[in-house]
Order: sequence, then structure tokens, then C-alpha cells
Amino acid sequence: MLLEIRHVTQYQYDVPVRESVMEVWMQPQKGSGQRLISFDLEVEPAAQLFSYADTFGNAVYHFDVPQPHDRLTIVAHSAVETQAPQPLPEALDNGEWDRLRSDFVRGECFDFLRPHGFVHPSAALLAFMEQRHIASLRARDPLTAVRELNRIIYDTFAYDQAVTDADSPIDHALEARSGVCQDFAHIMIAICRQWGVPARYVSGYLFTDRKSGDRSATDATHAWVEVFLPSTRWIGFDPTNHSETGERHVAAAIGRDYGDVPPSRGVYKGDTDSQLSVGVSVRKAKAALTEPEFMRLQQSTSRTGSRRRGPVGGVSFDQQQQQQQ
Repeated sequence: MLLEIRHVTQYQYDVPVRESVMEVWMQPQKGSGQRLISFDLEVEPAAQLFSYADTFGNAVYHFDVPQPHDRLTIVAHSAVETQAPQPLPEALDNGEWDRLRSDFVRGECFDFLRPHGFVHPSAALLAFMEQRHIASLRARDPLTAVRELNRIIYDTFAYDQAVTDADSPIDHALEARSGVCQDFAHIMIAICRQWGVPARYVSGYLFTDRKSGDRSATDATHAWVEVFLPSTRWIGFDPTNHSETGERHVAAAIGRDYGDVPPSRGVYKGDTDSQLSVGVSVRKAKAALTEPEFMRLQQSTSRTGSRRRGPVGGVSFDQQQQQQQ
């Protein structure tokens, strides 16, 4: 499937800020069933772009806007060709649990077996696992257990964009029994890691198909889970939409959790509030590439706990991060 992606991020400041420094994780990955045809990043006000590969091999772009400005706009254009993955087996033998305990897996997947950031055990998580009899899934082979966990999360949690935000802990979604893809991915990863199944967070895009039952937002980035099984290597599951990942999923970055790979992250200098708007369109390439139908208005950074003072150069606040939905 040939897909064109347009991802627009805009920060609007109440009064001009003196400087903005940003990092973005928006370039689709190469390999793993997808071929990156083109990628272009536009920034307004104009800034010199730099790039590097982070710890997990993701392409990260960063820039500095050193002059006063009251608006910062980032536009990422991508063209990607995806392929449907090979069908997974119906099940694996129970010896896969023993293979997961091997020194090779523990060493190769060390970062994806430990609690980190948003992904950690909590009383609310343990209560959910007990209520839904999650422990009983361990009697099955790992592949079947992960598939069933994917279904349970889909069945248990309602999709609701108003419940959580980008920095919400998993307990908020667990208590409300609702949330968005970022929350569902974190919950699934936390449980898999408790089982000893390496699991990582995938940030990217989805070509949404309502006829297939997709419930995730069409105008936002997406997130899902990949687990490592020795017999299959890394395979993807989308608990938001109760599916295994396929040619409609476009991976941009992988990490231990959302905190490793937000679509954008940065700081600005200035004693003011900012408002974040995001628009995403994912279209088949034969269709004309257009602007997103509308820009999603995110929460203002004036909310409690969203701002952090910097040590030098005046007042520096965290840029609002866009929640993955």
C-alpha cells in the first residue's frame, strides 16, 4: 500500500517568545515491512535542521528558533510503501515460555523487559489484572496469551479522547476504563513485561478504515505495541482497534514508552502560555495530498504541572506534547 502522510503541528503563544528548541520523531522507519520513499520537514519560522539516530535507531530531527516569534509551525510530509506481514501461526508451543527466559532474550531485549516511565506496575493495574483473570492467560502459549490480552484491553476500555492527556499515568485510564491508544499501549506493555515478554512502544500513523472497525482518531498520530517472541521475532498488536499490525500501520519510532518517542518535544523561553494544534492526514498515494481537514486543538500549557522553569536565559517552559490517539 502506497501512503502519503501530512502531519502539521502548530504552537501558538499568547505573546512572542524569545526562543524555541525542538526535537521531532516524525520520519517513518525504513524496513520492517515498509519502504520510506520520501520525507520532508518544514519549519516556520525558518530554522536550520539537524538530525541524529537515538538509542533505538530512530531518526530524530532537532532545531532552534533563536528569534522572537508568536507561532511555531512544523509540517512533516512522508511517502511510504507498506507491505502486509506474513501471517502468524495460530499458536506456538508452551516451550516458548522457556525460550523467553533464555540469556539471549534477556540480554537482547533488556530495555523492553523493565518498568520505565509510564510503564510500571501499580495497584490499579494489578486490580485490573485480577478482575479480568489476566494471570490465567499464562496457561496458554505466549502468542495466544498476547492475542487474548489484546482483545481484553479492546473489550474493557472505551475509546474516549477526553479522559487522559499526553502525560497521564496509566492509572487514569485504568480507573476510568477509557482512554486512547497511548494509554492502551502502555497498559498492554506493562502486563507483557510482567509476564517476561519483551514489549516496546511504537509511535506512528494509521490509515484508518472504519469498515474494519477502527475506532482510533483519523486526525492524530497513532501508537501500538510490538512484542518479541523467539519464534516470531518482533510482531505488532494494536489494542485500540483489536488487530495485529498490518499494511495500514506506519511505524515512525520505537521506544520503551511514549516518553522516549513523542512526535514532538521541546522548550521555549518566555513567560507566556502556549496552545497546541495538531492535524494529521494519511491517504492512499493515488489520492491528492491535501491539508488535514482541521487542526485538532490540544490543551493549553497553562494547566497545572505542564510548565517547568529553566535554569538559564530567562524563563523556559516545556512545550506541550501531543497525545497519541
